[in-house]
Amino acid sequence: MKLTKESKKEIFGKYGKSNSDTGSPESQIALFSARISHLTDHLKQNRKDFSTQRALLKLVGKRRRLLDYLKKKDIEKYRAIIASLELRK
Repeated sequence: MKLTKESKKEIFGKYGKSNSDTGSPESQIALFSARISHLTDHLKQNRKDFSTQRALLKLVGKRRRLLDYLKKKDIEKYRAIIASLELRK
């Protein structure tokens, strides 16, 4: 399931300031989390797909860097996004 424009707008509307807020760290973290869960499901069925595994690791690293940035800038937003996405710290 590829993320469609509608599903992206829904994610940005829920976690960002508006449906077109693609630049805020919260909306980017939410988008990366959706992509990570999709790739994780794909890898459960296709264990030997190493290019997807590499892409997944890169996405996890990007999300981690954004979370670290958000933690430095605004700890309350960091805690809120961790709780809403049910991520481990």
